[in-house]
Amino acid sequence: MKEQLKSGLKTALKTLGVDDAIFAIEYPEDTTHGDFSSNVAMVYAKGLKIASKVLAEKIISELKTQMQSGVLYFVSSAEVAGAGFINFKIKDAVFAQDVVAVAQGSGEYGWSTSEKNKHILVEHTDPNAFKAFHIGHLMANAIGESLSRLSMTGGSKVTKICYPSDIGLHIAKSVWAMKKHRAEIPSDDKTIIEKTSFLGKMYVEGTEMYDADPVVKTEIDALNKVIYEKSDKEVEELYQLGKKWSLEHYEILYKKLGTQFDDYIYESEVAPVGKQIVEDNLKNNIFEKSEGAVVFKGEGYGLHTRVFLNSAGLTTYEAKDLGLNTTKFKKYPDTDLSIIVTASEQNEYFKVIKKVLTLIDENIGSKMMHIGHGMLRFASGKMSSRTGKVITAEALIADIRELVTEKIADRELSADEKDTISDAVAIGAIKYSILRQAIGSDVIFDSAKSISFEGDSGPYLQYSAVRAGSILAKGKIQRSKEAKIKTPEEVTLLEKLISRFPDIIERARKEYSPQHVANYLINLAGAFNSYYATHTIIDEKDPLSPYRLALTKSFLTTMINGLWVLGIKVPERM
Repeated sequence: MKEQLKSGLKTALKTLGVDDAIFAIEYPEDTTHGDFSSNVAMVYAKGLKIASKVLAEKIISELKTQMQSGVLYFVSSAEVAGAGFINFKIKDAVFAQDVVAVAQGSGEYGWSTSEKNKHILVEHTDPNAFKAFHIGHLMANAIGESLSRLSMTGGSKVTKICYPSDIGLHIAKSVWAMKKHRAEIPSDDKTIIEKTSFLGKMYVEGTEMYDADPVVKTEIDALNKVIYEKSDKEVEELYQLGKKWSLEHYEILYKKLGTQFDDYIYESEVAPVGKQIVEDNLKNNIFEKSEGAVVFKGEGYGLHTRVFLNSAGLTTYEAKDLGLNTTKFKKYPDTDLSIIVTASEQNEYFKVIKKVLTLIDENIGSKMMHIGHGMLRFASGKMSSRTGKVITAEALIADIRELVTEKIADRELSADEKDTISDAVAIGAIKYSILRQAIGSDVIFDSAKSISFEGDSGPYLQYSAVRAGSILAKGKIQRSKEAKIKTPEEVTLLEKLISRFPDIIERARKEYSPQHVANYLINLAGAFNSYYATHTIIDEKDPLSPYRLALTKSFLTTMINGLWVLGIKVPERM
């Protein structure tokens, strides 16, 4: 309806001498003012040398012709408001018919094919082997997965890529400590948690000794080069063992989080590619030598200088990122957009990387997009993987899961059901807390509020969906597309909100902003629960009962699809 209304307004403006008009159509906060509102008259009044209210009246006059001819059949009225806004009311029957159509549809409500010819790469999570999978990785995972799914709603082909760091100084620090504590290395029969906990301790010890003892620093720097060159059998065995444990642990976490990557490109794989790119472009004056290192002087582009090869000739993160992005486009030459999700503290870094890539290969640089996310914070402040006080994703999930388990302890559910529910609700609580606000903002995580079954939380959305599913299980709903369902003369806020879902999804997709979906779902759930409190849905004697069941089904379809975009599962029971 919104697009049809926009087209109608453009046609009306054309008759008044305005071509290719650009204006907004919004949803009024108070639905008593209408179902849509536009500022179009206020945008063009000055250019047409006419009062905005007068222009609004002229536009409405043109629109009435379209309403009478059937072009804007769904509009019941258009009125001037305030300084020249135009408020539109939609016929109740149209909302009701849309509800029935959603209930009887394929279940893909909200999806489109507007971007079906696009191929989008989304790189996210990017954990560091030998180090803990911390809450920063959890942030990137939740956001990257949601952005991937949003792209899918437009019909795009999406390739999800993970870029694990499996080479570099942090690895050398860990392997140095592993050599020192070789006798304590967990045996094969130990759990993956025990194995990766050991790796975490090794990293912390290696880091502390690297910073405190110049002799150890020299040893670890030398070991770093050995790992790159694979020149020592013992070191290579320890390296491969730690890497294997880390990757196995990550896969367990990905499964728990509902993420499945299409491709893994490892840092060790792209390091030589990046080194070659830097060396090849020294002659092009993109890079230059400085004190034994190779750098990019970014000041000429309003950026800052970055080192791409250090004085030992080893690749830095910068050179590896060149190798990574070049590798991506080599593997996927039909790429239209390559999104990278990392912490926002890397925003300036990626401006440099994008500029360098553009200078080397404009096709790659122009299609690269970095999206920086904020931090997940607690009362103790920002986590740190250098001090050993890192808050792991697994620990956070376990803590929230325990709170959920306590909350549902008195419910008549089997032990398996409680386990399944606790997992789904804990993950949903964390993901919603991350995705409910703008990606670049920090998230202040409140454990108690996150698991509330009422109000602004993931579990509240899950609970509302479960309630709708329970109602439908008790009632009967005609799924036949030919079934005739009596509709009410007047609709409620619930029907109107359901009709907005495709527009909300499109906006979230275009703006790379999952929070629009999260905030919409909270309002939708509130409208459904209010409807449930004031209407008897199942009543065989009420001719409107089939419609109310259809409305419930329509709500559930919308809620499930919206939660899918957020990466949140709906349990069968709660």
